[in-house]
Amino acid sequence: MAGTSEIRKRQGFKGQKLIVLPKKIATEFLTRDPVTRQIYITDIGYYPKAAFHYVERPAGIGQHIIIYCIEGTGWIELDRKRIGLAASQFTVIPAHTAHRYGANENDPWTIYWFHCKGEIAAFMVDLLLQRTRNHHQPAIAYDENRIKLFEEIYTSLEKGYSQDNLRYVNMIFYHFLSSLLYEEKFSHPGNIAADDVVARTIAHMQRKIHTVTDLKTFAGLAHLSVSHFSAVFKESTGYSPVEYFNHLKIQKACQYLLLTQMTVKEIAAQLGIDDPYYFSRMFSRLMGYSPMTYRKRTRLS
Repeated sequence: MAGTSEIRKRQGFKGQKLIVLPKKIATEFLTRDPVTRQIYITDIGYYPKAAFHYVERPAGIGQHIIIYCIEGTGWIELDRKRIGLAASQFTVIPAHTAHRYGANENDPWTIYWFHCKGEIAAFMVDLLLQRTRNHHQPAIAYDENRIKLFEEIYTSLEKGYSQDNLRYVNMIFYHFLSSLLYEEKFSHPGNIAADDVVARTIAHMQRKIHTVTDLKTFAGLAHLSVSHFSAVFKESTGYSPVEYFNHLKIQKACQYLLLTQMTVKEIAAQLGIDDPYYFSRMFSRLMGYSPMTYRKRTRLS
């Protein structure tokens, strides 16, 4: 019987799917189009029960690689460090990074994979790597909707490389990436984890949008000190709790301005703001227009 090293193979698995976009398509359209040049797929594939699958690239390749395992096990070696990849885990291999990977002989993996490039591809890869808590293979819940995104991309590419089709599939690719980056939002929309202090605070803000709530109250609901709560909230959202609450109030104010005949004073009162002039200044600072100018401009458009 042939040894494992003799029967290793890069591809050629029963039921596999594989598309490599022509280089000409990338150079003539994908890298130039304002939509696709940000991030675009160069290769896409699906390898079911890929026994003896093995790839070695001592100098890496010019594309970033995303591998999502849904069944079986395999391994990846980066920077001379080997890590395992099991069902419901994914890994990211940055461009120009030496690597090896393969399926485990006794339990070969089933994987979906992409190669991608683009102006923000490295940034997206960095976000994905930050998502990992256990080096390069975070666990994510299996979700049929994620697989449907892959299938939609693949079947659309099978229909050819028209400009509209290429824009369409790469816009779906954004959604696929978001399902990896923000798995909790993708798989459980509307649900809030019990330990998600920021999400629970935002939900409370939405419920109390018509009131005045101070920072001390928010921190108390989170069972944290004011300083610790403020730091946690700003690290997650980029805004202080009070700033974020004001953004939500102004978002609601925009709805009132567009969908009702309420006066500025009435809208301010609905949002728990006694001083309509203070409200108008806050609205103008955040939206760039006074409330009435916003109402007129938006309704005209």
